[in-house]
Amino acid sequence: MHDPLPAKQQWLNQIAALWPASKGSLAKVYKPCIRKNCPACQRGDKHPAWLLSLSSRGRRKTMYVPQVMVSTLRKAIRNGRRIERLLYRTGPELLREYRKTVREP
Repeated sequence: MHDPLPAKQQWLNQIAALWPASKGSLAKVYKPCIRKNCPACQRGDKHPAWLLSLSSRGRRKTMYVPQVMVSTLRKAIRNGRRIERLLYRTGPELLREYRKTVREP
């Protein structure tokens, strides 16, 4: 019988290398601030803000993202998509490995 441990360890190593990971999307929006008499808002200019959008339990959720977290979240979302591709490949790979063991006497 085929030993799945090396394949599992390789998969775990791939996943671990993709930290941080997240699902969702990041968007830059422009909004007025809450300060009274803000010169920028009075001119009609708006302030940039970053939003993380994600689904949780079937509901869309949006969270404000501090500027210092934007690059980390971009990387996390990119890594999350890579993990998703790895997961889609895993099922067919498991079947191919199983079929190899069934054919061998």
